[in-house]
Amino acid sequence: MVQQMAIYDQGCKLIVAAEKAILNNFHRAPGAGYRREGRKGCLKGTRRAVLDEIELWSRDFTKLPVYWLNGLAGTGKSTIAQTIAERTFAEGQLGASFFCSRDFEDRSNLHLIFPTIAVQLARRYTKFRSVFVSLVESDPDVAHDSLYNQMDKLIVQPLKETSISTIIVIDALDECKDEEPSSTILSVLACFVTQVPKVKFFLTGRPEPRIREGFRLPLLVDATNTFVLHEVQTNEINSDIQQFFEGSFLELAFRHTGMDNWPTKEQLDLLCKKAAGLFVYAVATVKFINTRNYHPRERLDLLLQLPDSTVHEGKTKFNPSTSLDSLYRSILQEAFSHDGAEDDPRIHSILGAVILAANPLSPSAISTLLGINPDYVTPPLLSIHSLLILHEDINKPVQSFHKSFPDFITDPTRCTNQRFYISPSHHLELLVCCLNLMNNTLEKNMCQLPEAVNNSEVHDLQERADKYISQALQYACRSWHKHLVNEPTANKNEITSALCCFLEKKFVFWLEVLSVLGAVRNAVDALKVVAEWSEEASLLGLTNDSFRFVMGFFDIISTSAPHIYHSALLLSPKESIVKKHYGPQVYPLVKVICGVP
Repeated sequence: MVQQMAIYDQGCKLIVAAEKAILNNFHRAPGAGYRREGRKGCLKGTRRAVLDEIELWSRDFTKLPVYWLNGLAGTGKSTIAQTIAERTFAEGQLGASFFCSRDFEDRSNLHLIFPTIAVQLARRYTKFRSVFVSLVESDPDVAHDSLYNQMDKLIVQPLKETSISTIIVIDALDECKDEEPSSTILSVLACFVTQVPKVKFFLTGRPEPRIREGFRLPLLVDATNTFVLHEVQTNEINSDIQQFFEGSFLELAFRHTGMDNWPTKEQLDLLCKKAAGLFVYAVATVKFINTRNYHPRERLDLLLQLPDSTVHEGKTKFNPSTSLDSLYRSILQEAFSHDGAEDDPRIHSILGAVILAANPLSPSAISTLLGINPDYVTPPLLSIHSLLILHEDINKPVQSFHKSFPDFITDPTRCTNQRFYISPSHHLELLVCCLNLMNNTLEKNMCQLPEAVNNSEVHDLQERADKYISQALQYACRSWHKHLVNEPTANKNEITSALCCFLEKKFVFWLEVLSVLGAVRNAVDALKVVAEWSEEASLLGLTNDSFRFVMGFFDIISTSAPHIYHSALLLSPKESIVKKHYGPQVYPLVKVICGVP
């Protein structure tokens, strides 16, 4: 009997281990949940009206199953979503959350929302996990299905079978950067929302036309409760913003002497007026005032002297974006007004890398990618720390503190000063930097893997990747194609030459890196982008043959970096351009009579 129990326990452990492996390896967006480091909820005592209404909705499953919190940029949607996620988790209601972010490729990908939510539900509920694991075992590619099939198979079917009551939070739908519009996910939700009556969906997003249209779908409009954040009474919003200012300034005054009765009531009232109902303005203001090596009183006085708008902006009346634009412009001008900064092209390049990166780059990665001395990268970032999320560690990524800043600095009608405007041509600068880095540093077996092993058999694969492939090179390999844009000012000959060099000399080494990083699908996307962009016959020929190679041996490349040589290249037809360029990488004594068609 004891032996049987031991065998049973061992069997259970093996099952649990197998289930964990399936969840860990499932295609999803890590870090998209509400518990990611750095996310903050509402200040205690603020946003009471909207939070109370949402909490009443979340606890009553007889109410409409969908809640849409919409509002203009900077009105606090994500902060409220964070608070709702924290509170519903504490009450045992939250099943999953996905915070979309344009700063990250995976968190701005519509096709990763449902798979990520499904994995979180599987980790949260044992019954759901059992159904989910069985489904994935029978259909391993379900994560790459259409949004409709993803929702049906990964979420709706398991929820139906288990009758779980739960809440799912999806924040900032407008942040998704996919070929399909964000409203597609609403069309899918409309098809299924009535089939899972014990599930509630809390969504936030700017009221962009396509998202508004999505919520007007017949099956969704009658199932949705809508709260328009920017239509909350002005006195209520101003009261919350004033409370935020008072709490922040009290903390600042505590750290400095001679700060009694600071700021004055008049100063506080003026700040609240300048904020114009935007919490993002209040946060940026406090970050600006709390600048290292400056006294808060001095910074506040400087800020209050700034105009709300200027004539050359072409704005005839005050509005929230005018106030926010004025703040951003003033911070940039104040930061880079010293001698030499105005004409320093490095500052522009560094800003462009921060704003346009497909995934946030660290100062050390920016230095390597742009070929700029590390000592020159951090100072300009520190100068505008109130607009960024910075870390002491130069190997940690830099992000915009709010999405409204990239919106401002990439819009020529808002950022009218060419010293700061980040144009689409900056994408091409990053593209060339990525290609140069790959062409100069990629080589065979960079991670020093044993011969002919599967990636899963290398227990320290991630450690090897981090050791031998720099952050900048990892970024370049994953994301260079994100910067290949059609721009009239582009030097197409230079770019075409760099792409040809890359495909002729570094292509399979690039695939090796993507294999190790688990990102071979990026190669498919990249080659499609090049094929659409190129007008030159030789580059098109190289690209199309490279695409056939990746698609023909996708599973082999994904499973084992060494088998790119031992299997994929070996089995390629001899007329393949890839085979002609990289055939010598295969054992010279092996000859294949017939390869894949």
